[in-house]
Amino acid sequence: MTDQLHVTVWNEYRHERGTGKPAEVYPQGLHVPIANHLREQGMDVRTATLDEPEHGLTDDVLAQTDVLTWWGHAAHAEVSDAIVEKVHQRIVLGGMGLVVLHSGHFSKIFRRLMGTSCDLKWRDDGEKERIWVVEPGHPIAAGLPDHFEVPMAEMYGERFDIPQPDELIFISWFQGGEVFRSGCTFRRGKGRIFYFRPGHETFPIYYQPEVLRVITNGVRWVAPDADTPPLRYGRHEALEG
Repeated sequence: MTDQLHVTVWNEYRHERGTGKPAEVYPQGLHVPIANHLREQGMDVRTATLDEPEHGLTDDVLAQTDVLTWWGHAAHAEVSDAIVEKVHQRIVLGGMGLVVLHSGHFSKIFRRLMGTSCDLKWRDDGEKERIWVVEPGHPIAAGLPDHFEVPMAEMYGERFDIPQPDELIFISWFQGGEVFRSGCTFRRGKGRIFYFRPGHETFPIYYQPEVLRVITNGVRWVAPDADTPPLRYGRHEALEG
């Protein structure tokens, strides 16, 4: 890995291409404000979308990607199993980092990595979300206050059917009373994974500075560590005579 992070921001990009609220809130696609912000932080960023050939995730693109961010909602089933397999291999065996955003919890790649349904409760009423930082010393929480609020959000509620996270960094409280594990990290093979709940196609959440800060911190945290020594497998000579 070079000093500059190479990031691919993946978006299903279906809602925003129609008419209605998503197109009004994210006229160029919700991947654009995320990608623009990461570029402003000095990262080398490309975007990829579902309807591009190979979903924009060709072998060359994946080979050049240190971190992949993922957002999907209405077309999870349309993602090619072959592409999911390639992404899975790049994470688990190649060490590529993955940041899964909001409804990406139902994506094929996240469910495969988790090995569970990744199901949850939800309610799309535009409620206030208060996000509490429960691990303030974690790098993903760097620069944040002890809590921040999203004025209008889709509610996600427990139980969130995921394995026990390696680290729980954020917990969300919603106006209707529910709570949710909204910032979770996992390790699978050589790869690091960060799931971050806030985000929606009809609310301007991906313009909010605190949300963009978390995504930036998450991208940096899941990036492969160049100092990690290579793993050794196969037959090994005895250390003692």
